[in-house]
Amino acid sequence: MAGSDTTPFLSQADDTDDRPVPGTPGFPGSTGAPKPREPEVPDSEGLQRITGLSSRHSALIVAVLCYINLLNYMDRFTVAGVLPDIEQFFHIDDGNSGLIQTVFISSYMVLAPVFGYLGDRYNRKYLMCGGIAFWSLVTLGSSFIPRERFWLLLLTRGLVGVGEASYSTIAPTLIADLFVADQRSRMLSVFYFAIPVGSGLGYIAGSKVKDVAGDWHWALRVTPGLGVVAVLLLFLIVREPPRGAVERHLGSPPLSPTSWWADLRALARNPSFVLSSLGFTAVAFVTGSLALWAPAFLLRSRVVLGETPPCLPGDSCSSSDSLIFGLITCLTGVLGVGLGVEISRRLRRSNPRADPLVCAAGLLGSAPFLFLSLACARGSIVATYIFIFVGETLLSMNWAIVADILLYVVIPTRRSTAEAFQIVLSHLLGDAGSPYLIGLISDRLRQNWPPSFLSEFRALQFSLMLCAFVGALGGAAFLGTAIFIEGDRRRAQLHMQGVLREAGPTDDRIVVPQRGRSTRVPVSSVLI
Repeated sequence: MAGSDTTPFLSQADDTDDRPVPGTPGFPGSTGAPKPREPEVPDSEGLQRITGLSSRHSALIVAVLCYINLLNYMDRFTVAGVLPDIEQFFHIDDGNSGLIQTVFISSYMVLAPVFGYLGDRYNRKYLMCGGIAFWSLVTLGSSFIPRERFWLLLLTRGLVGVGEASYSTIAPTLIADLFVADQRSRMLSVFYFAIPVGSGLGYIAGSKVKDVAGDWHWALRVTPGLGVVAVLLLFLIVREPPRGAVERHLGSPPLSPTSWWADLRALARNPSFVLSSLGFTAVAFVTGSLALWAPAFLLRSRVVLGETPPCLPGDSCSSSDSLIFGLITCLTGVLGVGLGVEISRRLRRSNPRADPLVCAAGLLGSAPFLFLSLACARGSIVATYIFIFVGETLLSMNWAIVADILLYVVIPTRRSTAEAFQIVLSHLLGDAGSPYLIGLISDRLRQNWPPSFLSEFRALQFSLMLCAFVGALGGAAFLGTAIFIEGDRRRAQLHMQGVLREAGPTDDRIVVPQRGRSTRVPVSSVLI
């Protein structure tokens, strides 16, 4: 017998495709099969029975997670708030300045899959406690590095990535296991408020603590003390909810973790996850570049306009632009995250593709405003701040929505892994290299121009214009996500309801001919 009929009679599940065979009971489009039920949304009493936590306690857990997320981003951008002083202290150029953030993000990116794997299988609370304690200790140590040991500053910033990777990959999955539907979206919006607000507070804390203490080193000693408080709150308040229980129908079998390679294969075949991660990569590229370089660019703009004296060796650099940019980042973050979630929630009632479409609109809309903010900087600093305000507001619309997309197109037992690999992709192609790339382009441009403050300004201005182009590419990725979002969301719901099941590594599969070719299906589906 030739062709498909010669295929081995028995095969292993790992050799098969996850996707259900048409005709499988419960799969949409099956002939004579019942359609799967819509996910039930438990009320507050139902959630309490499932999680073992009252609604007040669950909200308190989210508040603790939000505080720690705020602290993470404060620490990340405190360095940006005092970057001119760090450049003067260590006598480094723009390329090495960008390397400070690149080393941190690279470490964070490499370690994220490790904590993603652990977070899907072990106690998430204790993983976060250990990571944050380590991060606080290393951050404190980085504030005592002498000026001839710049490489040691790079090393400590890399080690800070250990703590942040242990938290960022795990915390959203806890929220997903405490809330469902619109409640989850609201709680995620609260959680992701901390990203732009914490970033803004990092600039503010860095610049003001430096001014009060008269030494930029003290700016790095604020967050470690707050980190000790975070570990105590985690240990005393946060409890581990059962994974995925709030999304299963009553009586549905619990989901069991699959192998790490099976998780990776399933995520790679999930177009909504892949495309939304690419869109988020563009967000990370733009925000990473602006986060590090915007205060320095604004300072150089003021110097060229004659509004601020230049930052000369031995002098303390002006911190007013870091303070203003920090305030703008806080305000635009609150407005953008809240606006994005609310618009998406309202549009969802009439358009199931609302989430990726809102993300696309935010990125595509921010690109021209960010370009105008750079183009106008030599003429009017006020116009620059206005365009930055609008551009950052539109950019911030993505944060909570992207997280929500991941949580509803990926099943609970692989969400930490999905978070980890979204972090890897977004940082590998996004903000791991963008600060260094912007600084490197700036240095190369300056080599061709005579040394002057105007040359420094123009070089950084032209290099930052790359952000507008990358933002437009990210918007296109979210438009692609909108094509696949309905099918991928439905498939994840079917898995959680027990209607669609991924075969385990020991399940036998039988090959039967279908429409001229062999198709592998579970033995139980034909031997009834």
